[in-house]
This record gives sequence, structure tokens and C-alpha cells, in this order.
Amino acid sequence: MSLRLARLFTATLIGLSASATALAATPQLIWRGDVTTARGVVTDVAKAYEKAGKGKFELQPFNTASGIDAVSTGTADLAGSARPSIGGKEQSLTFTPVAWDGLVMVTYPANPVSNITLMQLHEIYMGHITNWKELGGEDAPINLYAVASPGDGVEWSLRRLLFGRGNQPVAAPRLYVNQTKLEEGVTLDRRGLGATTLAGASGNAKLKILSIDGVKPTASSIASGSYPLYTELYLVSNDASPKAAEVKEFLSFVTSNQGGSLLKAHNLLPYADGMALASGDAARRQKIASTVGTRGNVGQAMTTPTVAAAAAPAAAAEAAKEAVKAAPAVAKGKAAATAKAAAAATEASPFAHVAASVSTTAHQGFKGVRGEAFTSSDNAKIGGKFAKVTGDAVTVAGKNTAKPAVDASEKSTKVETPKVSEAKPAAKAEKPVAEKAVAKAEKKPTAAGSKTYKVAAGDTLYSIAKKNNVDVNQLRAMNGLKDNNVKLGQTLKVSAR
Repeated sequence: MSLRLARLFTATLIGLSASATALAATPQLIWRGDVTTARGVVTDVAKAYEKAGKGKFELQPFNTASGIDAVSTGTADLAGSARPSIGGKEQSLTFTPVAWDGLVMVTYPANPVSNITLMQLHEIYMGHITNWKELGGEDAPINLYAVASPGDGVEWSLRRLLFGRGNQPVAAPRLYVNQTKLEEGVTLDRRGLGATTLAGASGNAKLKILSIDGVKPTASSIASGSYPLYTELYLVSNDASPKAAEVKEFLSFVTSNQGGSLLKAHNLLPYADGMALASGDAARRQKIASTVGTRGNVGQAMTTPTVAAAAAPAAAAEAAKEAVKAAPAVAKGKAAATAKAAAAATEASPFAHVAASVSTTAHQGFKGVRGEAFTSSDNAKIGGKFAKVTGDAVTVAGKNTAKPAVDASEKSTKVETPKVSEAKPAAKAEKPVAEKAVAKAEKKPTAAGSKTYKVAAGDTLYSIAKKNNVDVNQLRAMNGLKDNNVKLGQTLKVSAR
């Protein structure tokens, strides 16, 4: 071998050795998680990360639960999730929000339905709307698809928005292991409907993305918050991992300008660019809960009773008394009334010791109430008090129906709820003839049409009951309905009078 060839051979060996050393010095990161995060966040960013010489990646897209479990056990360094931590062993992991995506409903491209309301979506998942005809489509059953994996990010986030809790059972008998398989099922079913994400469904000509309440899900409508079903995408890591430093370097790359550009290419909004969405999240959830008639947060009152916020009761009462003393004789009547109202308002909160949720709703039905206090028709102001309620309680005709005294030593603290017919109204003073005539006139319905309601497009039995201030069970009984299905154009009786 010539001297020149020997030198070239030696240089080649040195180069190969250096390359092998460099590759060995760069540890490989293993990512596992939901296909939603894989498609929108990780795949392209990981390629760019490798191209920049920062490290190697092994991608294992499957579903949310498998990824989080792998990071928890140390068999993966990173996971992807479309939901935050839900406690348990997940509390030891770090969920870093990296992007905003839209939760979207997809159906078959030829389906004539292009828009549904939040209320209709709620009723579909509850099994109360089961036919496309009720949504303005063909007379055919709705085949609802869902992901079977417990704690799936898309399903959990959507159900939390619609029902106030991510583990809400729904009427979806067609189950798949992840969003990819769900989408494949919908592309083959003319009657199919399922939830996925905008990043996953965008550009798929075999899927039709539905608008919600007339708002089409786009990158701009998500960024503005006008599309209501937006959610965070997370990368999940373990700070105790031996590769924690490399993981942090990758997270920094994802949130860099280069990483943000790759996210935007998938119709995602970088998390830092959507801080207005984060600050408005509570109001958004409360608005959705109000629209569909569920609590925004399970285990908490949807709205805090204002009576609990009364400040300086003693000072307010004293001020009212002084106003009565200082007023001239002509104004004493009004001042006395003011003082009485102030004193009533400054009493201890009637909900001070309620052991469960508290809500106020007009014409609230009482059937099936468990462990909650309700005030019917706002009658709490004229006598309904729940100061010592620890079980079921209602107010009927302005009278507290709870027993006058409940011994704290009793084993059961549940207050019996009498039938409405048992509540006797207080005796009233005789009114003048003119006042009787006015009261009688006010009791008459304003029009015959107020007793019936004609079912319109998009109506459900629940929405009709809500519109007409009647309990859904009463509405069903008045019309002899065996289930919750109503037909377009059907005339329903909405008043027993």
C-alpha cells in the first residue's frame, strides 16, 4: 500500500470514529402518546430537532394513556396529551402546555348537516338526539364514535367542556383505540359522527368538519376564542428522568420561534400566543355550562350566592337604624322598610352550612334530588332558609319545608321533602274588590298559544322544557311521551293549566 493510500485510509477511520463518538454522545429520546399531539406537534418538530444535530428521536404514537404510563414507568422520556393531569400517579409528572388546538366534530363528506349547536352536541352525547333528521339532515340514525381508552385527551377535554367532568359516560357504542382509527371509521360511514382535533382533520378530504353555533373551526377562530371548543396540547415529562436535561432542551426548541412556525403549519396556535385564551377559560366554561344546562365545575356551585359576600353586617344594620331615627314622620315608613331589608340582607348566609352544591333555578323539579339544596322560584327571600341543611331540602310556596329542628346527634340528617300539595299557603288578608279583579286578570294566560309549543328544527325535549320553564319529567308526562324523542312540527302541551 502506498503512503498516500495509507494516509487516506487512516483519515477515513478517524472520521468514522469521530462520527460514532458524536452519535453515542447524543442520547436518543423516546416519545410516546396520543396521535393528536404526534401529528400536530412532535413529528415535524422532532425532524427539525434531529436535523439541527441536537439529538435523535424514536416516535411511538398510540394514545394518551399509553404515553403517560410509559413516562411514569420510565420506558419513555416524553408523552403527548390533549388534556391536563387528572391526578393519581400523574401528579408526579410535569404537563407542559405547548399549543392550542380545536376539538372538532367530523362526519361523512356527503352529509348535508354542516352546523350543530352546543346544546345539540350535548344531547347527542347524552343519547337524547339520535337521528340526523333532528339536526336538519336525513332521516337516519346518528352513529356516534368515541375513543375507548380511559382518560383519552380529546374525549376527556370535550366531555369536561360539555358536562363539567371529563369522565362523563356517553351514548357512544362505537369505540376505537385512538383518533386515527376513529377518523377512519367515520370516513366509511355516511351516518358517522366523532370528535377529533383541527390539526388532525385539516386537509383530510374524506372528513367534513362541522361548525359549532355557526362558527367554523379555524386557526383564526380558535386564536380569537370565537370557536368555543378549544383545548391545550401538552408534552408530559418526568423531572426525575436521567434524560431530564435533554427533555428540557427539546421543550425549549418546541417553544422557540422555529418550533412555533412548525406548529402554525398544522393550524395550531403556540401556547404563548394564546394567553388570552388561558385567562378567559373560566368564563368560557361557565358560558358553555349555562348554554347546555350543566355545572361548569363538578363539586362546586356554578355561581357563588351573593348573600355569602355581605360585608360588615353590624355596621350596615346600625346605619339603617339611624336612618329611621333621623327621618321625618312622613318618610319613616320608607326608612323602616329600608332598615328591615338591610337587616335581612345582613343575616348570616342561609347557605352557610350546606354540605353540597347550591344553585337557584326557577320552576326547578325536585324529582331525584340527592345531597343538594335548591331554591324554587327564588322563594328563599320570603322564608326559605338552609342554614343547617346537610341533606335534601326545598322551599315550596315560600315556606321552609325542613323540620323545625334536626338534632345533630341523629344518625340521619336528611330532611323529608313533602309533596307540593302538602304545603299550605299562609292565610292572607282580604283584598279590596278592585285588587281581586286585577289579581284574577293576571292569573289568566295571555294567549291560548302559551299552553302549547310547536317543535322547531334543533329543538329537543330538554331545550323545550327549558324554554317554557317546565320540568322535563312533567313535560314528558303531560304529552304521554315514553322517551325523549320529539318530531319536527309536533305540538306539545307545555302547561297543565
